[in-house]
Amino acid sequence: MNRPFEPIHTDQAPAAIGPYSQAVRAGELLFLSGQIPLDPASGELVGGDIDAQIAQAFDNLEAVARAAGGDLAHCVKINVYLTDLEDFSRVNAAMAERFAEPYPARAAVGVAALPKGAAVEVEAILRLPA
Repeated sequence: MNRPFEPIHTDQAPAAIGPYSQAVRAGELLFLSGQIPLDPASGELVGGDIDAQIAQAFDNLEAVARAAGGDLAHCVKINVYLTDLEDFSRVNAAMAERFAEPYPARAAVGVAALPKGAAVEVEAILRLPA
């Protein structure tokens, strides 16, 4: 079947844990699947506090973006899922370190649970350079 998109894969980010791609490129747009804070080498949830989990989720997104020829500076939209909305300020702090103005659009949603017991999941849409 001829698909209107190109799947993206890198070993520098955790392998998909279901029937989906790490990302798909459709023209200049890159749709990154949600990343939880899994260590790419072990496939296990990273230890540490929420800051470590947030950092790993963004590191995983960055690895997939780079595999497609971009980086997080190309983000136009980010969705963040948190099992505890009290951690929202920690996401803001992490984003302030990783992004510069103009910031991407963003949504943050409180959820009951995430795969593998993660506290955070982040997905993104990028507009890649031509």
